[in-house]
Amino acid sequence: QEPPSRIVHIQNPAAMDEADKAAMENMSAEEKKALRDARKKAKEEEKAQKKANKAAAAAEIAAKAADEQPKPILFESADAPPKSLFGSYQMIQSHGDPAKGTGRKFTPVQELNASVPEGTEVWVRARVHNIRVTPKMAFLVMRQIKFTVQVLIEESESFPRAGLKWCGKELSAESVVDVLGTVVKADVLSCTQGDVELHAKRVYLVSQAESPLPFTLVDAGRPEAEEGVHVLRETRLEDRTLDLRVPAHKCILLVQAAVCHFFRTFLEKHNFTEIQTPKLIGGTSEGGANVFTLDYFGRPACLAQSPQLYKQMAICADFDRVFTIGPVFRAENSNTHRHLCEFVGLDIEMTFCDHYYEVLKFIDTMFTAIFDGLNETCQFELETINKQYPARPFKYRASGENLILTFPEAIKMLRDHGHTVGDLDDLDTKTERALGELVYEKYDTDFFMLTRFPMDIRPFYTMPEPGDERYSNSYDIFMRGEEIVSGAQRIHDATLLREMAVKKGIDVSTIEGYMSAFRYGAPPHAGAGVGLERVVMLFLGLGNVRECTMFPRDPQRLTP
Repeated sequence: QEPPSRIVHIQNPAAMDEADKAAMENMSAEEKKALRDARKKAKEEEKAQKKANKAAAAAEIAAKAADEQPKPILFESADAPPKSLFGSYQMIQSHGDPAKGTGRKFTPVQELNASVPEGTEVWVRARVHNIRVTPKMAFLVMRQIKFTVQVLIEESESFPRAGLKWCGKELSAESVVDVLGTVVKADVLSCTQGDVELHAKRVYLVSQAESPLPFTLVDAGRPEAEEGVHVLRETRLEDRTLDLRVPAHKCILLVQAAVCHFFRTFLEKHNFTEIQTPKLIGGTSEGGANVFTLDYFGRPACLAQSPQLYKQMAICADFDRVFTIGPVFRAENSNTHRHLCEFVGLDIEMTFCDHYYEVLKFIDTMFTAIFDGLNETCQFELETINKQYPARPFKYRASGENLILTFPEAIKMLRDHGHTVGDLDDLDTKTERALGELVYEKYDTDFFMLTRFPMDIRPFYTMPEPGDERYSNSYDIFMRGEEIVSGAQRIHDATLLREMAVKKGIDVSTIEGYMSAFRYGAPPHAGAGVGLERVVMLFLGLGNVRECTMFPRDPQRLTP
C-alpha cells in the first residue's frame, strides 16, 4: 500500500508559505508536477470568479440604469395621453385606428403668430434647429421647412427636472420632435415666428439625428462676406439632403418650383397642351457629339438632348400649341458655373400665321408673367435667399416692351467697345457677358432677346432667313448676360428639312420617324427650349447653377 501523498500538507496551492516550500523539497517529480497543476487550476478558478463577480456587478448597474431610463412611448390617444411628459416614441409604424389616429391635430409652425389666442394649446412636430439648456430651463428652436419658433422648456411642478435633463441629452440638432405647448406672446428676434413662443407641457422624440452632423446648418448658411466657418459647395453637395435644410437653399428650390408653376399655368391659360416625350431615342435630337449613348437590346440608342423632334411631331399631329417639362441630357465635358449634364427643360412649340416674331413676342409675355409671379408671391423666399446671397434685383420691362436686338447689332455693340468678334462667329461666355453688361448700361435691363443668328451655328431644323441664308430665323434670350433660351422658326417643308439634316451630317435613317411626320403637311411653327436651373440662377443672381439643382449631375458628379 502506497503512503499518502505529501501534497495534502499544502493547504492552498495558489499561495505557498515557507513550510510549503520546504515540504516541496522532499517531493518526487510527479508530486511537484501535481502541485504546479493544482496551483495553476486554483489561479484560473480565482480569475474566473473575479470576472464573474465583475460581470454580475456590471449587469446590476446596467439593469438599474435601464430601470431609470424612460421606456419607449406609444402615444395611442390624445384622450388618454402617456403618463410620461417626455421621452422617446416607439417607432411610428402606423399603428392604431387608421381613421382616427391619435386624435391630435398638429399646427403648422407658419400659423403660429400673435393672432392665435394666448394660452391656446397646440401640438407641433418639427426639427430641432438648436437647443440651449441651463440648470432650470431650456430654449428649443423648432424648424419646419422654412419657419422657426422658440419653445421654452422650464422645470416646474408640471414638468420635472428629469425631463429637462433628458431634453439636453437626447434632443440633438436636426432630430424630429413633438411638442405640446401653450402659445404665449413674446418678442423673439431669432425666429421667423417672432411674436410668439411656446411653453412646453410635453416633449417627445420622434426620430433622433446622429451627432455630430457632417456640418452645421449655421455654417452652411453663412453669407460669404460674414466671418466664421464656411462649408464648401462640394462638401455640401455630398450631404445634399442636409444642405437643403438650410433656409436659403430650400427657398432656391421653392423658387424653382414657382417658375414651373407660372410657366405651366400661363401656357394652359393660352390653350397649350402639356405633352410627355420619350427620353430614350434612336438618333440625336440636336446633332453633334454631345450625346449619351447606350445599348438598347442590341441596338444603339441615346438619351434625348431635347424634346425638340417630338414637339414638332406633335405640331404635325395638329396639337397647335404644346409644352413639356422634363429632363434633358447633354454629354458636355464642361465644368463651368452654368453647365450640367442633366437639367430640366421647359419647352414650348406653337404655330404662327405670318412671322416667327409672333412666337417671340409670346415668349416675352410668358417670361414677364413668370417674373411678375415670382416678385408677387415669393417675397419671403427672395428675401431669405438674398440675405445669404446678396444680389441686385433682376431688371426687366413690362410685357411686350422687352428689348430685341439682331445678331449684327450685337456684334456692332461689342466691336464699338473694343471686342474682337467676326460677323458670323458664335458668342462665347465671355462675349455674352460683355454684351449683357453693355445692354444693361445702355438700356437698363437684364433681359433681352437676340435674333438672326448665323445659320452655321444653329441646329439642322432651323429655318434659314429669306434673302440671306447666312442667317436664320432664330433667337436666344438672355438674363444678366447669359443665355437661358434657344429657339427658332422650324423648317416645316419635308424636302428642305431632309436637305439641311444631310448638310449638318445627321444620319437621316436614325430620325426617319421625325422626317416622315412632315411628308403629310405641316403648318409654320416655332418654339423654344428654356433651361430651368439657369433661369432660377440668373433671376436670383447666384453664382453657380448647382445651387439651383436638387441633385446636380455634371462631369464630376453622379451621386447622391
